[in-house]
Amino acid sequence: MSDRPVVLVVAAADTEAEAYRGYCLHSVAAAYDVVLITSREPSWEVPCLRDCVVVPDPTDQAALSAAGRTLAARWNLAGVFTWTEWYLVPVARLARRLGLPTTPPNVMQACRNKATARAVFAHHGVPSAASVPVRTREEAHAAAERIGYPVVLKPAAHAASIGVLRADTPDQLATAYQVTARAAGQGRESTSVLVEEYLDGPEVSVECVTHRGETTVAAVTRKTVSPPPHFEELAHSVDAADPLLPAVTPAARAAIRALGITDGISHVEMRLVQGTPRLIEVNGRLAGDMIGHLVALATGIDLPRAAADIACDRTPALAPAKASAAAIHLIYPPTSGTLTHLRLGGPRPPWLERVHVQHRTGDRLLLCEDGGDMFTARIGYLITTAPTAETANTRAETALQHLDFRIEPDTATP
Repeated sequence: MSDRPVVLVVAAADTEAEAYRGYCLHSVAAAYDVVLITSREPSWEVPCLRDCVVVPDPTDQAALSAAGRTLAARWNLAGVFTWTEWYLVPVARLARRLGLPTTPPNVMQACRNKATARAVFAHHGVPSAASVPVRTREEAHAAAERIGYPVVLKPAAHAASIGVLRADTPDQLATAYQVTARAAGQGRESTSVLVEEYLDGPEVSVECVTHRGETTVAAVTRKTVSPPPHFEELAHSVDAADPLLPAVTPAARAAIRALGITDGISHVEMRLVQGTPRLIEVNGRLAGDMIGHLVALATGIDLPRAAADIACDRTPALAPAKASAAAIHLIYPPTSGTLTHLRLGGPRPPWLERVHVQHRTGDRLLLCEDGGDMFTARIGYLITTAPTAETANTRAETALQHLDFRIEPDTATP
């Protein structure tokens, strides 16, 4: 038997889990014996695991709790955590039921529900956006008139910018409301739509680690976002020496403190409006899109390992071991259609850290404006490293020039 601590990970098992979360599981397994709850039989995860229980729907609290009790009977669990957005509240409840460390479930609920978070920010004086929950298109129009155009419509409890749209006019709002309400209607935690003030400024996220109420900022992530009306993220970069760190750190800590997060990793999104941080939302988990990997490449700080440490009430190692930069560029087709050709040519320089392709020729890719979504339309990504974020982004553009793909446009889209 191993003498390493045993940590329970609850994680989604979608088709791209290895490409986007594999680094997390490998990092945790390097220091812990990992037992897993996931929604289907593990495959690539197997070398990292000591045990696994399959729960078809881990958001089903009764089923998740039963699986947790099964694993707790087999193993001396030191902690439990998740990096999957949909599982945050159920996993916090599971931790409570198993007597393991956790941020309180009601705090995770506040992170998941943007309307609740906005109210908390307002109460504690954390600079945020004006926000009004609405149930009908008429209420949305009235809220937009009070706030002033442009406005942003978003589901109160969704993820990955799904259903988030900007509206500059009443006509655009009418169309946007239909899309946002449809996305909001899929939610289990809330079906409300929010009409919010548009925050005009560059978008960043702050990657934070909180243990026993003390928050450390590990890095700031600069983002490239698609043009309106969508808010899809196209690229991210992390620089260990980013000059924004002193400006965004107090705002991130204030948001985490206001919500009551005591332990865990937080991905705090904000925009800089005339240089002043204004909160978008706090995600109580590791960031997606490989941002945690960028943080490791740029600073040497291992956020998945820190998440496991905190779940087991151990002090995480957060001293930077590097002073570098890294960037990820997400690759999208210019139009909806069928992928007919895909090839990465040219040399493979050492700064091209990895390339991932998640589609094959013959696959049909559908962008948001044609009824699809950006993740399933995404061709893949590439990651570059450099001494600075500017150089990492330049190198990514260079690498993209060697990626040859062709899309046969749809003759008619929905």
